[in-house]
Amino acid sequence: MSGGTDSSVAAMLLKDAGYEVTGVTFRFYEKDSCTEYLDDAKALCEELGIPHLIYDAREIFKTQIIDYFIREYMSGQTPVPCTLCNNYLKWPLLQQLADKLDIWHFATGHYVQKAQINGYWHITAGKDPDKDQSFFLWGLPQPTIARMLLPMGALTKTRVREIAKQRGFLKAARKRDSLGVCFCPMDYRSFLKAQLPEGSITPGKFYDEKGSLLGKHEGYPFYTIGQRRGLGIHLNKAIFVKEIIPETNRVILSDNLTALEHSEMYLKNWNVNNPEALFGNHPDLIVKIRYRKQANYCTVTPLPDGRLHVKLHEPLASIAAGQAAAFYRGDVVLGGGIIL
Repeated sequence: MSGGTDSSVAAMLLKDAGYEVTGVTFRFYEKDSCTEYLDDAKALCEELGIPHLIYDAREIFKTQIIDYFIREYMSGQTPVPCTLCNNYLKWPLLQQLADKLDIWHFATGHYVQKAQINGYWHITAGKDPDKDQSFFLWGLPQPTIARMLLPMGALTKTRVREIAKQRGFLKAARKRDSLGVCFCPMDYRSFLKAQLPEGSITPGKFYDEKGSLLGKHEGYPFYTIGQRRGLGIHLNKAIFVKEIIPETNRVILSDNLTALEHSEMYLKNWNVNNPEALFGNHPDLIVKIRYRKQANYCTVTPLPDGRLHVKLHEPLASIAAGQAAAFYRGDVVLGGGIIL
């Protein structure tokens, strides 16, 4: 329970359904040492008449998420902290705590659903297309999905706010949605500067594909593949980041978006629910590398070296190493991995 609208209403609905509910708030990151969210979650649990626990996970969050986030940008890649946090930290911690307390089910305020298909559990898309978070949960193992309760999955955000308001929880009803990465919601560049020793990020140079100098940049970690805005360079035409070279602090630009297109990619650290449903020739299989408004038909093949090969049926632009790829059939998540 973060103290926000979604997890608060999830607790209300679970209690309404007859479950014996215990609320837990994880301390992951606290900007400017603000702990108001802890008080909000505790107060709501008191009003609901349920126990409230606080679990301090700040150290492991820093090690597994923040340090990883910094390393990825410094290696010229684009990290996916929310994906890693959900799959390898938040849900596993919730399961561990539930086991310790001898509690079978665990729940969050995620806008997703689940389904059992041919004997395998799958995350499926939430009813509200604007809030669906299924893209971030491809890495959860079968035993975890089996025990999950997802009370937000069949609701829209508008309806969730109405429920909170009708119950008299006005503060929860009015809370703003969190945007971006929790520890740097607006500008990751300022966060990197603050976290790294002075001089770790230095100005470098933009070049075109032929090696001609185009101008100066603020440091290669501040850019990502496919980026168009915020380059600080004006050439009277649209221009995109094509390549990042950390070793020489170079950023290669192109005015041709098709130059950024690829017809294949490789994945590491992948998870697949049912291999038969994913591997082989499935004409309705799609892959997403972005949270919204992108889906490409593909063929997926496991390789002897442990990677996944993804053949795209149509070229896809702006594939950035370090980002996540999730596989779908309709609204059903079949698995995913990290782009190499």
